[in-house]
Amino acid sequence: MNSFLTRRQMLQISGCGFGYLALAGLATQDAQAQNGSAARNPLAPKEPHFPARAKRIIMLYMAGGPTHVDTFDYKPHLFNNPGNLLRPPYEFRPYGTSRLMMSELFPNVGAHADDICLVNSLYTDVPNHPQSCLMLHTGEFRFTRPSMGSWLLYGLGTENQNLPGFVTISPPTNLGGAQNYSNAFLPAAYQATRVGYEGTPVSQARIGNLYNPQTTSDQRRQLDLLQSLNRGLLERQQVNNELEGMIDSYELAFRMQNSVPGLMDISRENQRTLDLYGIGSGGGAGAGRAGGGGGTDNFGRQCLMARRFIEAGVRFVEVCQGGWDMHGGLRNRLAANCGAIDKPIGGLLTDLKQRGLLEDTLVIWGGEFGRTPAGQGADGRNHNSAGFSMWLAGGGVRGGQRVGATDETGARAAVNRVHHHDLHASVLHLMGLDHQRLTFRYGGRDYSLTDIHGRVVREIMA
Repeated sequence: MNSFLTRRQMLQISGCGFGYLALAGLATQDAQAQNGSAARNPLAPKEPHFPARAKRIIMLYMAGGPTHVDTFDYKPHLFNNPGNLLRPPYEFRPYGTSRLMMSELFPNVGAHADDICLVNSLYTDVPNHPQSCLMLHTGEFRFTRPSMGSWLLYGLGTENQNLPGFVTISPPTNLGGAQNYSNAFLPAAYQATRVGYEGTPVSQARIGNLYNPQTTSDQRRQLDLLQSLNRGLLERQQVNNELEGMIDSYELAFRMQNSVPGLMDISRENQRTLDLYGIGSGGGAGAGRAGGGGGTDNFGRQCLMARRFIEAGVRFVEVCQGGWDMHGGLRNRLAANCGAIDKPIGGLLTDLKQRGLLEDTLVIWGGEFGRTPAGQGADGRNHNSAGFSMWLAGGGVRGGQRVGATDETGARAAVNRVHHHDLHASVLHLMGLDHQRLTFRYGGRDYSLTDIHGRVVREIMA
């Protein structure tokens, strides 16, 4: 066999492209100073700082800034005395024994109200999509920083050494793009594995460079050759943690070729499960009032794939749904978007609960910011970073409650205000990690997901 390997061959060997990224100059002297055992197997499970309430995360990201005052932040003032404000086009109703108020567009999510903690007092720094999206995902919008999923993988490792620890499904190509799921200055093994892009049906999504026309034995011989070169260099240098991490990344990518395709194949699920997630109920964008109609197929597939990934041992899975930037056409677009996600999310929560996974799986729903109570034209809302809502369920969260509040119109966070940094500190805490102790030395200083900010919002916890 020819000992010369082209870049394409290296990509094929590395499965999802870990090798190329490792070869692209991500190593730094600071990275080499990290713990040697972690570099030898960077994805090995690690002990948390303290007993964890959650073991894994599914993040449901609604790109574009969902309108909180029309979905999960009930403001009677907008219905009773709108004045120059825009009245919500759909009613709210109480759900569950907790009587949590949610939009009528979420009957399936509302059925799980007693498991859900609504956080109605989020705020962030900038009312622009790319900056706020990066803040939500990385805690920083001015500089490239590791994603929350990368930090969790760095801190805890992953449970299945044949699978990636961090997966993002159908991420947006704008709003900061790949920076939202980048490992940045963390070792390359902690980056996300991307499945498809926003705008491409997930049924057609593939993991790049995972499929190789060569036989497994031929691939193994190629990889053995490349690894012998890497190990030879390592023996001469003696200490090179990034190179050790790259060696492990190649091996992981090789193993993924046998493990990942089966997990992505939802045809193995029974019809009852497919119906639970709304799969096969249409792939279009339309959905009727109160969550009826079609359009659940694509998001349902993403949610089911997320469940399959976390059940198999993946640490962090993000599921993305775009189209929430509603400057106009609010009434129709809101019904369509909510109709597309309500049944799949309700199915996901039901499925997790039935399988005994919800108690230690943290589910997070939300976008980068919210919308204004004042109308933009007759049927739209503008950006609002001063007050918005997210919700959490499972994973040690105290359900059936509302934490924090915006003012009477929903314009600004007013009670128990929760910044993106506070959200990150709380998520890490639920996973058993102290946000001030989970650090990585880079450029001569210690960095963390929350940097010098953040507080744990203990009110959300059971």
